[in-house]
Amino acid sequence: MSTKKILLLAGDFTEDYETMVPFQALTMLGYQVDAVCPDKAAGDTVKTAIHDFEGDQTYTEKPGHLFALTADFDSVKVEDYVGLVVPGGRAPEYLRLNERVIEIVQGFAAADKPIAAVCHGAQLLAAAGILQGRECSAYPACGPDVRMAGGTYIDIPADQVHVQGNLVTAPAWPSHPRWLAAFVKVLGARIEL
Repeated sequence: MSTKKILLLAGDFTEDYETMVPFQALTMLGYQVDAVCPDKAAGDTVKTAIHDFEGDQTYTEKPGHLFALTADFDSVKVEDYVGLVVPGGRAPEYLRLNERVIEIVQGFAAADKPIAAVCHGAQLLAAAGILQGRECSAYPACGPDVRMAGGTYIDIPADQVHVQGNLVTAPAWPSHPRWLAAFVKVLGARIEL
């Protein structure tokens, strides 16, 4: 039996929790999670940033960890994967400028494969043009990106998740329990305790 593979698109200053927690949780469930970044190979690292909600008008940002990539970006083939994870942080802002990243996201959408995006990950979905007529949650500051891409921004509390078909989205890392559970369900996995 072959291991089911999930692609995780990371980049420098990806949000720490939104990268490490899905990577670890999905690995624990038996998925092979290929974490990739343009112009980097397996074993290279990306810097993460920790975003926190401390009562200011927006999140605060602190240095995170070095996150080791597990696969080569140049070898990504959408057909090899059962799902896609798009963490937030500042990485989606610049990853959306990479044509190959856009093609990958579009490939997952065209194949109707499960896509999980959290927080600023919606910026990448919007840039890929896959939100037209779709519902998408995200960090509130990304609501305009969702709407300008033809989607409906779903404003929910930070610990909630929104699912529409193959698209599993959430506003921020406090949603991890619900967001990851919903993604795993859309992937078709069954967890028995």
